[in-house]
Amino acid sequence: MNNPEAIQSGKHPKGLYWLFGVEMWERFSYYGMRGILILYLTKVLMFDKGAASLIYGACGSLVYAAPVLGGFLADKFLGYRMAIILGGIIMFIGQAFLATPGLIGIDPTGSRETVLFFFLAGQAMLAIGNGFFKPNISSLVGKLYAPGDPMRDRGFTIFYLGINLGALIQLISAVISSKFGFHFGFLAAGLGMLIGLTLFILGQKSYGPHGYPPDPNLLKKQIIPGISIFALILLGTLLSVPIFMVLIYNNSVMSNLLITVAVVVLGIIIYTMTKSTKVERERLLVILILIFFSTLFWAFFEQAGSSINLFTDQNVNKVVLGWEIPTAVFQSVNPAFIVLLGSLFTWLWGFLDKRGLEPNTPLKFALGILQLGLGFVVLGLSQKAHTNGIVPLYFLILGYLLHTTGELCLSPVGLSMVTKLSPPKLVGFIMGAWFLSSAFAHNLGGIISKIASSPEGQECNTAVCFLQRYCEVFMQIGYVAVGTGIFLAILSPLIRRWMHGIK
Repeated sequence: MNNPEAIQSGKHPKGLYWLFGVEMWERFSYYGMRGILILYLTKVLMFDKGAASLIYGACGSLVYAAPVLGGFLADKFLGYRMAIILGGIIMFIGQAFLATPGLIGIDPTGSRETVLFFFLAGQAMLAIGNGFFKPNISSLVGKLYAPGDPMRDRGFTIFYLGINLGALIQLISAVISSKFGFHFGFLAAGLGMLIGLTLFILGQKSYGPHGYPPDPNLLKKQIIPGISIFALILLGTLLSVPIFMVLIYNNSVMSNLLITVAVVVLGIIIYTMTKSTKVERERLLVILILIFFSTLFWAFFEQAGSSINLFTDQNVNKVVLGWEIPTAVFQSVNPAFIVLLGSLFTWLWGFLDKRGLEPNTPLKFALGILQLGLGFVVLGLSQKAHTNGIVPLYFLILGYLLHTTGELCLSPVGLSMVTKLSPPKLVGFIMGAWFLSSAFAHNLGGIISKIASSPEGQECNTAVCFLQRYCEVFMQIGYVAVGTGIFLAILSPLIRRWMHGIK
């Protein structure tokens, strides 16, 4: 049963506000780690920028791939509550692993293999924990509302605000890391996860009857004598840690695995299209088109945490009013713009819709990619204003602004449109394909960052050399994205017809 009192009063259920806080602190934890990840790889573990970029991409890939399995296990066995708690505990342990070497005084120069082990294990646990946590907290929010409740969309808007606030306040972790060391930055991120987990447990009563295991007795069922399904899930989780460690460290294995999965998924969708009606077939074609352009967008967008982060560290004048702002603080610029501009874009789409002028979904995708490309062009042009390889800060801020306005055009409509276009029997599979496309995008983003950070056949030892390389690649990304956006805009009327009335 849902929450009739909330529906009748026009108020949001109390559980929403608990989950808002949980998500905010979990996102603080994740983005606090993400903001310093590439810097930790290059400055503590002493990877070259190219290798660090590939590891960064692999970490992001697994974070987005794991929810496919985590959502399945919650639906069939664990229930949302148990999956969220399990995921939160694993992510907290993962952050603790990242912080441990520095906290206990292990010297990374003399014991690099030990520090690397803690890092890989920590990142593996963060990805696995996110797989249990991320899809199920969103699902639990949805369960708080009755089907068709008009408050549901507004509830998700509030919930997503928590995501961006958490990403914004990650600057706390960035500043702590700059002042006291990376291990304290990871520790701060871990404490954020602990706060989120505590809030979730304290809010249990407000979630009503939702999120419990679909069949508690099934969890106790013994598949192997003496080993229940629940124990098997825990054992599988533990055994997956070394597998994830290998995937993070060996990008070629990760890339080959993603390509193989992508080919299989694509084959299944194409086969389904051959067995579908004309309307279903064309809608599935639209889904493939949106997935392709979404993958391209996020592969470029994710340069924020990798190549743009390295560019900021080495080539941007970060001194404001006599204070040098820590590099990782600039990872908060994008969520700050989202918080400032999100309501404006919501109002703008509503204003245009009332006049019949709101862009259709493919055109919004095109506008998003176009603005993302313009942001990279701005970053690429920054080299024309450099002094000894250092460029003014306003280029970075303007670049992030254009990336954010692009995100606000594309991101809110993507998953929603894909679920609307999917045949009912394929919704879960298509959602899985969408998440896997994000994983593919992060891995591709790591490869792009490697190209930007490690010039082939060229020794780069000066800020000027790195600036030239970064700006060259940023301009190339900009040209590709702008061209892609224009091409998609031209195609948008045809794509809209293939949607057959879905808005």
